[in-house]
Amino acid sequence: MIDRQLAARALVDALTDQLVVAGIGNACNDLYAAGDRALNFYMRGSMGAAIPIAFGLARARPDDRVICVEGDGSVLMNLGGLATVGRYALPNLTCIVLDNQAYQITGGQPTSTASGIDLAAIATACGFKTSCQADTLEEFQDSLERVLGAPGPHMVVARVDRKLSDPKAHQPRRPALIKYRFMGKLGTLEDVNQLVWN
Repeated sequence: MIDRQLAARALVDALTDQLVVAGIGNACNDLYAAGDRALNFYMRGSMGAAIPIAFGLARARPDDRVICVEGDGSVLMNLGGLATVGRYALPNLTCIVLDNQAYQITGGQPTSTASGIDLAAIATACGFKTSCQADTLEEFQDSLERVLGAPGPHMVVARVDRKLSDPKAHQPRRPALIKYRFMGKLGTLEDVNQLVWN
């Protein structure tokens, strides 16, 4: 198993100008703790929605590389998102799954990956260009090096531990500010005065 915080740090260290959509729970908090940036869009209370949102962002912005960071529980909740990614085969989308085989933030109940469901194989069956599973930090880093600059879509499933996050490192719950900061960085934020007065 990979130390989840070290996996998040390895991802942040590999980033350049990619847009990142982070799912709920540990995916969000670990990414925030490893290195907050305005190009990160953090999800709140929307289990299973990070891959569809990342897909929409990648489709709307084909010149930008988009990375989705999600947990296994959320991916399992919306497997249809994987089918959509595979069907449209957007070359600028990479999905990173932090698979701890548990719904950790709700009590540690085992997910289906704990009993053998293989998310990388599902991604392959859905039509992802590449998919793999990383069981060590070195394998994860090698996978990131291979996929982050190559046309996709890609999925990297990182088998991570269940270590609890430091509560002080949790991403602040400010959805409106997250949205406006991200939109501002992308240059898509409308002038508020025009929204109000026109």
